[in-house]
Amino acid sequence: GIVVGGAVQGIARNPDASGTIQANMILGIAFAEAVAIYALVVALIILFAA
Repeated sequence: GIVVGGAVQGIARNPDASGTIQANMILGIAFAEAVAIYALVVALIILFAA
């Protein structure tokens, strides 16, 4: 998506910073996925507890 595309462009512009860019990208993707998983859990709780 957009995050990976931005990371690829950043690495293309500055290959020396690839380690930092990749680590920040993975961390950002993990946070985004965590929010989605929490939302799913809350939705399931609301669905089955009501």
